Amino acid sequence: MKIGLIGFGKVSQNLINLIKSQDITFITSTEKRSQSTIESIKKSGIEVVDTFKEVALASDILISANSPKNAVDVAKEYGKYAKGIYLDLNNVSPDTTFKINEHVDNLVDGAVIGKIDSKNPILYLSGPKAHELEFLNEFIDIKIVSDRIGDAAILKLLRSTYTKTLSAILIESSEIAKKHDLEEDFFEILALSEGKDFKEKSESRINNTLNSKTRKSEELVEIINYFDDDELVMVKAALKKLSQ
Repeated sequence: MKIGLIGFGKVSQNLINLIKSQDITFITSTEKRSQSTIESIKKSGIEVVDTFKEVALASDILISANSPKNAVDVAKEYGKYAKGIYLDLNNVSPDTTFKINEHVDNLVDGAVIGKIDSKNPILYLSGPKAHELEFLNEFIDIKIVSDRIGDAAILKLLRSTYTKTLSAILIESSEIAKKHDLEEDFFEILALSEGKDFKEKSESRINNTLNSKTRKSEELVEIINYFDDDELVMVKAALKKLSQ
């Protein structure tokens, strides 16, 4: 079996590390990739072909893991060549997922829950073909949500409304504490109720947010656009904070 990768960020790299089998070969391309991405692909040791069209044609499972703004364009360009399952792992809204579905025959809507480069993430899946990926349980925890396209995307957005808003609050609070030379005490008092490893987890969350604030801002925009009938006061505030 061949699993094709369009996009070679942390999600794709971690899947390569987790899914190890003599019966599975990963394949990708360096077409239009940055030099740093090309180096990462070389280090991974996976099969490389000239174009992503070739990747799509050769794959039994084609995984799209890019930035939210590129998800539909990738589906338009390469979805028509995918004969097997097209697994979309981009952090996009259900509306965007439905647009992707217009260009793909066998879409499975996916969401990586947990730190994307952790050893034990959970892969939430929805769609008529989702059960065909249950064999991946041998390597990574799989949760089939439903046979409806869009359900995994909704759960993904709902989780993001919480985590990204919380990250913005942590950034703001810790910045104020630092100005008053009380940063250590700030995390210490929170750890009394949140757990002794709270500081370590919070600092990891803050650094991750700051290092990928553009992508996280795109994800917040997806949330606001999809749930536009709701107030989403805190989500909008988080977006404003990340934009500063």
